[in-house]
Formats: sequence, C-alpha cells, structure tokens
Amino acid sequence: MGGNGVNGVNGTVAAGWERVREEFEAFAAAEPHSPEAQLAVHHRGRRVVDLWAGEDTDGDTLSGVFSITKGAAHLVVALLVQDGTLELDRSVSAYWPEFTGYGKERLTLRQLISHQSGLINVEEGFDYEGIADDALIASRLAGQKPYWEPGTAYGYHAFVIGALTGEVVRRATGRSIQEVYEERVRAPYGLDLYMGLPASQEGRWKPVLEMLPTPEQAAAQAAAGPVPELLAVAFNWHREPPMDLVTHANHPRTRELGPASAGGIGSARGVAALYAAAIGEVEGRAALLKPETATEFARLQTPGQEVLTGEWDHFGLGFEQQHAVGPLAFGHCGAAGGQGFADPVSGIAYGYTRRRFGFPGGIAPENGRLTAAVLEVARGL
Repeated sequence: MGGNGVNGVNGTVAAGWERVREEFEAFAAAEPHSPEAQLAVHHRGRRVVDLWAGEDTDGDTLSGVFSITKGAAHLVVALLVQDGTLELDRSVSAYWPEFTGYGKERLTLRQLISHQSGLINVEEGFDYEGIADDALIASRLAGQKPYWEPGTAYGYHAFVIGALTGEVVRRATGRSIQEVYEERVRAPYGLDLYMGLPASQEGRWKPVLEMLPTPEQAAAQAAAGPVPELLAVAFNWHREPPMDLVTHANHPRTRELGPASAGGIGSARGVAALYAAAIGEVEGRAALLKPETATEFARLQTPGQEVLTGEWDHFGLGFEQQHAVGPLAFGHCGAAGGQGFADPVSGIAYGYTRRRFGFPGGIAPENGRLTAAVLEVARGL
C-alpha cells in the first residue's frame, strides 16, 4: 500500500528512469495532505514507471478519473472515423435527425467534438442521476437552444460532450459509446479504465476524496471571486444546490453507467496503457490508431481563446492540446488533478491519477514537473 509514512511512495521504475521516481517522491513529500496518487508511464509499449503515493492507495486501486474519460471516449470516435463509419465533415444531424434548430443542423461532427456546439447544459441543469445518464442528456440537448451560435466559438462542454458524441456513435453503429469502448478497446487490451464499472471490480474501487486546501490556498480561492456564469453552467453549478464534483464521481449511478464525459473509473496503469495502445504495439497487439489518424486527432481545431475558461488553442478533435509535450501529442486531464497523454514522437504514454482532489482543480501542477522528467529521460534514450 502507501507505506513509508503518510505520503510514502511505493512501486517500481525501470533502469534509467530513476529521475522520474525522484520527482514523484519530491512532489509527494511536499504535499500537505496525502495525495493518494498514481503514476504510470509506458515507453514504446513497455511500462517503465509504476508508482503510487498515499495511505490508502496502491497500484491496483480504481477510482473516478473525471475528464480523463473524454480521452477514452474520443479514442472510440477516432477508431470509427478511421474505419469510415463516421465522417468528420458530415453534419451531426445526418446521423441524428433530431439534432436540429438554432443552427445546430449545420454543425459538423468535427465541430461538435472540438466543443463548438454551444450545448454546454440545459437551462435547469441535471441532478446526479441525470448527469450520469448519457442517453438522457442527449435527448434533452437535441432540441436545446445553444448558449452561442454553433460553430462560431468553442467552450468546454464539461459534462455533456461524451453524451453528444456518444449519441452520434449510437446512431451510426447501433451501440453505445461505452459498448464500443468495451468491445474494441478496454477488453482486448485488458485496460484498468472502465466506462461502467463491473460488479466484479467494485472491491478495488475507492472514493475520490475532498480537496483540503491550505489556509493560503483557501484565501486565494475566496479572493478570486465568483465563477463566471457560463463556466458555472458547463459544470452544472448553476442549479440549486450546485453539483459537487466529488459527489458526482462517487455516485453509484456514475460508477454503473460510466458517462463518457467525466464518469470513468480507472487507475494510472489503465490510463497509460490506453494511450500506449493508441499509438503503438502493446504485448503483440497492433496500435489502435494509424499514424495519420493520430495526427488528425491531435491537430489543433480551435485556434483562439476558449469562451468559458479563457484558455488559448485548447482542443484537437476531442483531445486537449499538449503544449508542454509537442504538436503531435494528444490527451486529456481530469478535474481531481489527473492527466493522460500519448506522444508518438517520444513514444511516451503517460497516466497520472489523484484520489485526493488537488487545488485548485483541473490538471494538478505536479504534472508539469513529472512530465518534464519523463520527457527528459525518454529523449535521453
């Protein structure tokens, strides 16, 4: 388990990768509270880093990974585009006729999966059972008026993007995005990253833990003022009471249904193996994506400023840009602080998870140091 004190680090690294362990140990020692974190890294298909830190987390622990799930979901879309089942520049309404009105009928699949639809939520929001149900979300959003004209701007569809793209997948294949993921990705590669946790794995699940900010962090958060209105809508905070992210991640319906936006359950091993399988051979199995598909999905689709978070040049096709890694890298972070990405150039597949919600939420700052250490070793090799 955790061992070696409250933030003790356990696990292994391959010869030559000790620099990454040193960085992980330094981060864990500096944390004011046990992070309950995991780090796994593959290099050219071989796992070279397998570490964890905390009192109640080991390498096998499964927990909510929030928006890291979007990477798994959009890998399914990439596979279906690669197969010719889906066409990026075809209108969404060609697959989903009810998706119409307010300019939605002109929106292409390319624009949808790069967060340009404006359908960030419904006016009244969703309760915990509703936000876990992709089919319900899709049916409610099909006739919804967008928050901006589709295709004219982009903003983070935090809890609904997987339902929207998932409905296109269902209309095109007759299968849910969760079913296609299980059949084509998770089961064949034996990944510890689930969209819908099987009952047989419940014993390995442990809950996401609340953020415990330091007094200085709490003061900084209070001084930042209220959340911008559209951002609150996207995160389902505009309803009363506002949705609590930790409660959502730990809700039984989230675990059961595996909503494709932010409801996955997994480990760092599962996240890293997902991205390793995306770009290269793993244990004799061919890469899921052809190089040209990976390049297309990594390429920037949304130049300019994002209307909700204010970030710049944020999305490829469903995946977040990985500016610190390289132009061909693609991945997605998670609200508690986790991160996953693949980099075809260096051959790195990276998975990092936290059960203890990190401050201030979103990709945790230690990922910068960990990623830099990983890339330093990989490039040296």
